[in-house]
Amino acid sequence: MSGGEDADMIRVVLADDEPVVRMGVRAILAAADDIEVVAEADTGRAAVDLVLAHRPHVAMLDIRMPGLNGLDAAAEIRRLDTATAVLILTTFADDSYVSRALTEGASGFVLKTGDPHDIIAGVRAVAAGAAYLSPVVAKRVVDHLSGSGPRLRMTERLTGLTDREREVLGLIGTGMSNAEIAERIHVVEGTVKVYVSTILKQLDVRNRVQAAIIAHEAGLIPPAV
Repeated sequence: MSGGEDADMIRVVLADDEPVVRMGVRAILAAADDIEVVAEADTGRAAVDLVLAHRPHVAMLDIRMPGLNGLDAAAEIRRLDTATAVLILTTFADDSYVSRALTEGASGFVLKTGDPHDIIAGVRAVAAGAAYLSPVVAKRVVDHLSGSGPRLRMTERLTGLTDREREVLGLIGTGMSNAEIAERIHVVEGTVKVYVSTILKQLDVRNRVQAAIIAHEAGLIPPAV
């Protein structure tokens, strides 16, 4: 692995305590010509240290790791106020951790054994400041949050949104960045930022990931983007 000298490359720190998983995810990311794994870790503590050392665009964190787990590592990365986005590597068995991962500042979720295209798309999305939920993970997240805890009352929060804001919310749910949404709906990026700010406030959510979950549950995801 090189040191990520190309400024156009998305630099990734990959953390999972299973070597075979790291090898598989690394191979998937190597197929993308704009992504580079600059360091690997097998514990959450090592991941945090590597984030500080390399300042990557994305930290891909498994949830279950010895010592400092992925959720604690995500919280620490957030407290350090780095520009590194956190993408959670999850399995179906990790549903119970989803709510906490959201509060710890995760920008997206992908299945560690999922579609390679989803894993690459997830890295690109969170690196661009967007939220990303791979389709399979999105359904599991929505099912889990709808069936436990206090419900987010997702759909009832949509009543105050305009048609354009609903459209933008649906595009947030696909993992698009502000720049991509602006191009899609033919407005300037600053206008999209205003839409996103209004949407988050109206929905009473903290981040784009929670907004994306609402978009999925409300059926606002466009059929093709």
